[in-house]
This record gives sequence, structure tokens and C-alpha cells, in this order.
Amino acid sequence: MVPKTSMLFSCNNNILIISTILIIIVTIIPTPTHATFSKTISKLQQPTNLTHLQFYFHDYVAGPNPTAIRIAQAKTTDTSRSTFGALVMIDDPLTEGPDNSSKVIGQAQGMYGFADQQQFALIMTMNFVFNEGQYNGSTLSVIGRNPVMEDVRELAIVGGSGVFRFASGYAQAHTITMMDPNGATIVEYNVYVSH
Repeated sequence: MVPKTSMLFSCNNNILIISTILIIIVTIIPTPTHATFSKTISKLQQPTNLTHLQFYFHDYVAGPNPTAIRIAQAKTTDTSRSTFGALVMIDDPLTEGPDNSSKVIGQAQGMYGFADQQQFALIMTMNFVFNEGQYNGSTLSVIGRNPVMEDVRELAIVGGSGVFRFASGYAQAHTITMMDPNGATIVEYNVYVSH
């Protein structure tokens, strides 16, 4: 027969061994510090490009082939002094020069809404979709407030695709003409983008 103290010592010794093994396992196995659906990627080691683009936006609101269509409005929009509450969907050509016959290099696709009750100020959200040269197939995403009666307005570049992945920057809009004989408002855009 084994003495009780010997059995107790053996039992305590086994508990000590098991506890030690568990502590070793817990310290060796790393615990995740982030969600299982994501992982950290190191910063890109390539230099950032800063690109300046200049082109012209043609917003045809009238004429035989409008590129800006009002898709919704509030009951009070037509009596508002600033067209407040109107929402317009666009697929406007972007050209190399200000003339209507200038070479098309892409499209501005998205929407703008009249978002100010006091003045003509738009909330714009659109993509510049390029289809020419080294930027063919690339896009820039733009959002911001556009008080159209001011000489130069600034909108944020919040992203992009293709050549413009991880893009950030700003776009300056300057109106060349409002409602030309073809029914277009033509806006010069100077875009400064880091990508």
C-alpha cells in the first residue's frame, strides 16, 4: 500500500507538470491582435507620384443629347432661389480643350445635388473615368462642395483605380462658360493627385 503523503506528492507533482506545460503552450502560441478577416500589410516602398492633370468638363443640361439629367427634386425646388433639393445624374465628357469639338479623354460619371438653400452650391460625387493614353482604364473619385458662382472651387480626390490606386489630392474647378449655344456649361479642372 502506497502512503497517503506519497500519493499526494505524486498528484501535486502531476498538477505542477500539467500547469507548466499549459503556461508554455499559452506563451508560445501567439494570440491574434486583429480581426480574422484582415491582416496588416507593410507600407509600400515605392515613391509616390504627384501628377497634375488639366482637362475640361462639359455638362450638357439642354440640347438634343443632354449628359446631365435631373432624376429627383423636392416639392419646393422650383420655387427655391438656389434650386435646393434637385439631384442630377451625369455622364459628362472630359476633353483636352475647352471647345465642344475638342478630343474626349474620358467621362465624369456620378451625380450632383443642389445642397444649399441660400446660394447655388452643389454636393458633387463623381468618378473621372479616363479612356486615353497612359491613364486609359484608370479612375479618380471626387467628392466635395462646389459653390458654382465662385471663380475657383476646390473638391477632394478621395481615391482611384488603375494608375491612380491609393490616390489623394484635390481638384480645382473654374467655370469657362455657363449654358453655351450647345446647352453646355464648360468647367476647367486642374487636378493635383498623389498616387
